Amino acid sequence: MVSKSSRGPGMTAGGSEAEEALLLPEHEVGDPAGAAPGNASVLGAVFNVSTSVVGAGIMSIPAAMRVLGVAPALALIVGVALLANVAVDFMLRYTRGTPSYAALMGGSFGRAGAKLLNVFIAFNCVGTLTVYLIIIGDVMSGPVGSGEAHAGVLPEWFGPHWWTGRDAVLVAAAVILLPLVLQKHVDSLRYTSALSILLAAVFMLITMGIAVYTVFTGTAKMPRMLPDFSTLASPFELFTAVPVIVVAFTFHFNVHPIRAELSKTSDMKSAVRISLVLCAAIYAAVGFFGFLLFGDATMPDVLANFDRSSGSGVPQALNDAARLSYALHLVLVFPLLHYSLRVNVDELLFPGRRPLAADTRRFVALTAVLMGLLYALAIAIPSIWTLFQYSGSTFAVCISLIFPGAIVLRDVHGIAKRKDKAMAAMMITLAVITSSIAIASNVMSSIKGEVKGVSAGAS
Repeated sequence: MVSKSSRGPGMTAGGSEAEEALLLPEHEVGDPAGAAPGNASVLGAVFNVSTSVVGAGIMSIPAAMRVLGVAPALALIVGVALLANVAVDFMLRYTRGTPSYAALMGGSFGRAGAKLLNVFIAFNCVGTLTVYLIIIGDVMSGPVGSGEAHAGVLPEWFGPHWWTGRDAVLVAAAVILLPLVLQKHVDSLRYTSALSILLAAVFMLITMGIAVYTVFTGTAKMPRMLPDFSTLASPFELFTAVPVIVVAFTFHFNVHPIRAELSKTSDMKSAVRISLVLCAAIYAAVGFFGFLLFGDATMPDVLANFDRSSGSGVPQALNDAARLSYALHLVLVFPLLHYSLRVNVDELLFPGRRPLAADTRRFVALTAVLMGLLYALAIAIPSIWTLFQYSGSTFAVCISLIFPGAIVLRDVHGIAKRKDKAMAAMMITLAVITSSIAIASNVMSSIKGEVKGVSAGAS
């Protein structure tokens, strides 16, 4: 959710529509400014939605396949993609007045509902953006405390130096990201979004190429189609894969800002469906070929497998290209998610103030504070997995499944059909049951001091 106003229908909203128009978009539709928001194309929306979907979660899909087996993992990817499409359809149908996710929650559950959504989105975005920085640090400098020797690209190329260390790499990443995170409108990121999807496709193609090579050389680890229960502490451990996939399809807070910048807002449904098909195909391909490459040695962050110890037999330059292409993809995805974080935090801290896009001083100060916080978290939390094994079972599940379903069941506009309410109830029930089992399994694993491959997955 990235709107300025979190007020829904029937709530006190003095001047909120004017403020919303200034923030999202700042120009009216038809504004002569060449690339003004409100003139975005369907293709641009597809790129932005796809960029919102394909994040760090793709790195844990091979590990999810290692735990579930290929067939159940593919079924789970398709199932979650379908539920994501249903949830977005519910959100768009209930959009009235101020077009934002918080307005939907505010209209159904009052100011408390809107603020609860803001808090959940903020925590989800902070966790995900921290994961992005950690993975960039892992790729460039090597993982910290992973228990296995997996060197980063820079130490492999130049040896250990202060400037190849994690702290220096993350500072450099923050400097590179700064011009992108200072963009005030989603559509301004359409070109970097397109490039990020291209880089995700490059990573997928490189992974496929290496996998095909290993098949012909006989070094491939043929993937299991079904789970191997002998490697699981409990059958309930299978449920820890569900939050991983849910996180990988959590993009709902960016639906309304992307829709607001379309020249024809009714095209948003098509853009979402195209994006979900594209992203599900990318997830399935990367998951299968990553599992084919590394078998039971697949790590929760499969990028860590692409180092000199990968054993694939291909030139190291190809392994490095795979790692670097996805690290750059995360750099380009980062600004879009940071956009959502910044406006949600602004709503929580400065309710009723001038629109964030109209207050440059507050905009820059909030951006700087958030970037500093994310940098500190990336340094303090060397591993992403503990962070996201719980985040995926709580914040992401609520944002992507439970809240949209609750809006339909509340049905303040009286437009829900019986089948809509049945689907909403099923979404909430599945989300609560699977997340509860996943959380319980993760808690038990933490108590026992175990580290599970997929329960550490993230988006």
